[in-house]
Amino acid sequence: MGYAQEQITPYNTEESKKEQVEQMFDNIAPAYDPLNHLLSLGIDRHWRRTAIEWLKPFHPERILDIATGTGDFAILAGKELAPRELIGVDISEGMMQVARQKVEKAGLSDHIRFQQADSLNLPFPDESFDAVLIAFGVRNFANLDASLNEIHRVLATGGHLVILELSTPISSPMKQLFGIYSKCVLPSLGRLISKDHNAYTYLPETIKAFPQGEIMQDIIGKAGFGTVTFRRLTMGICTLYMATK
Repeated sequence: MGYAQEQITPYNTEESKKEQVEQMFDNIAPAYDPLNHLLSLGIDRHWRRTAIEWLKPFHPERILDIATGTGDFAILAGKELAPRELIGVDISEGMMQVARQKVEKAGLSDHIRFQQADSLNLPFPDESFDAVLIAFGVRNFANLDASLNEIHRVLATGGHLVILELSTPISSPMKQLFGIYSKCVLPSLGRLISKDHNAYTYLPETIKAFPQGEIMQDIIGKAGFGTVTFRRLTMGICTLYMATK
């Protein structure tokens, strides 16, 4: 039996979760990078580097970055892992427009490309990639179980899955501090800077509702991954999941 995902949506309209999430990220794309780094105090950069360090010994030649957003994880992977092919996919064209500009500025346009795609229906043959990356995107998936099955399909045997996701700290006092921050500070700053009154209320709600730790480890394993481990980072504000097909 799969994970029964709570359907939290940004705008509570009759549109599907996918359509609402696409609209939300298109809306906040121009402000996304500076706001993200501000809200995480820049620690998100350290989290991505930790994930890349785990992947380095495996030397993946073909990498897929799902929910690539504005391309930070793709760019870091391109620089640090030097793969032969790196493709970033996202449902938000607005976010990828920002990503393409950043990739061009970094001089990586020949090695990194982006295309619009949904995690439920990845436009790639079976076993196309040696590694799949997802940073802060899985909690926006409309169907987590189906998306993980699709990721398993496009990942080569012996390939690796890396997921970074925000999580709720489990120990005091960080648990209480994070609760205040996510309920009060994050929505207020998000509304002020991004001008989207729903996005930064929706995002903390998804963190609270999303499966974490051992529960998420079990969900990934049920998608067919043989080895699944996880590490809590920065006192549990973020969790790194690592899996092998």
